[in-house]
Amino acid sequence: MCIIQLVRWGIEIAEKELIMTEIMREIEKQAKLLSAEERELLAERLLATVSGAPLSAIDLAWLEEAERRYWLWKEGRTKGIAAERALEDIRRELCR
Repeated sequence: MCIIQLVRWGIEIAEKELIMTEIMREIEKQAKLLSAEERELLAERLLATVSGAPLSAIDLAWLEEAERRYWLWKEGRTKGIAAERALEDIRRELCR
């Protein structure tokens, strides 16, 4: 590759990064308008995509179930149980 091609390639990358930065700034601005809980859920979904591997149907189903349960708890439509008790229940079930 000659110097001119490298420079052109570098300029193209810089232009794409500039555009992406503008898009990211707008997304960040919009995300800050969300509630703390919504930002947390959005962050979790975004982090799940970082590995590069798409979520399986099972992973998506569990994510949706976790969100459903969280919102039921948040709205006071269900009660949570202490982690210690939940783990005791699980151990008891596994030891049967």
